[in-house]
Amino acid sequence: MDVTTSKIGVVGSGSWATAIAKMVLINSDSINWLFRKQDYIDAFRKIKHNPNYLTSVSFDTDRIHFTNDINEIVEKSDILIFANPSAFLKETLQDLKVPLKDKFIVSAIKGLVTDENMVIGSYFHTYYDVPLDQILVISGPCHAEEVALERLSYLTIACQNIKTGREFANRLQCNFINTVVTDDIYGTEYAAVLKNIMAIASGICHGLGYGDNFQAVLISNAIQEMKRFVDTVHPIPRDIKSSAYLGDLLVTCYSQFSRNRTFGTMIGKGYSVKSAQLEMLMIAEGYYAAKSIKEINDKYSVFMPITSAVYNIIYEKISPAIEIRLLTELLR
Repeated sequence: MDVTTSKIGVVGSGSWATAIAKMVLINSDSINWLFRKQDYIDAFRKIKHNPNYLTSVSFDTDRIHFTNDINEIVEKSDILIFANPSAFLKETLQDLKVPLKDKFIVSAIKGLVTDENMVIGSYFHTYYDVPLDQILVISGPCHAEEVALERLSYLTIACQNIKTGREFANRLQCNFINTVVTDDIYGTEYAAVLKNIMAIASGICHGLGYGDNFQAVLISNAIQEMKRFVDTVHPIPRDIKSSAYLGDLLVTCYSQFSRNRTFGTMIGKGYSVKSAQLEMLMIAEGYYAAKSIKEINDKYSVFMPITSAVYNIIYEKISPAIEIRLLTELLR
């Protein structure tokens, strides 16, 4: 399959899916786009933009084939970009009858498949027989909101086949998007998961009133924690200081657009987990990731004090003030 001309389908209707659709349409004549609800599709066609997310981004809807049928988008697409929340991936695929093994699967999901505790690429390879060299990962550092504003952003494209990765990267590159290609699929996916947990920690500390001095120490320790975990579960040479790892961590922990930092800030200010989730319009992937990473690490026993603190606060309901105070004694 030639990924330079293949038909692309986008699965997801949130801000990140909308940003990806915007990027793809710059270098493609048309796309297929899956929305779960028909009334959202009808509204999109009428007002020419996503009715719920990134509403400032206008689309030529004549270049978009909308559907709410997973089988239809799989049949009509050669490359499928999954950009829906990880918690909804199984639900999205539950009615799928069309095989995926001859498709290129692109994960723009920055989370793990719950229950199985698997990165997205492994899930598609294990349960849908997609060859590993047909799996790609889109990672940051990149927020959907800045893509909408056409501010210069960098994407990381991970694929075991570097040539395929470069060809797909060219489908996204434009005057405000630069791309970096790597073959570290697993490291890139795990780093994208872990940085969301670290951003929740950063938000909790901000909500509790900790300042920039402490945040610098927290994030310095966070990248070390990420390196210990990623190097343990997938030990290959990688530069943890590169933008796919450190850069993505920094933007997620510091940006005003970070939903995980926002979620953590609300927790630090005294919101319950449920009330914080209800008030946010978007999913904070780090909430699910904290539990999954904790369960994975039960096997590896990597020293992960920040992840443990976030897990204790949001799942064990330990006081954020007490838990973060204990965390401060473990940071260096």
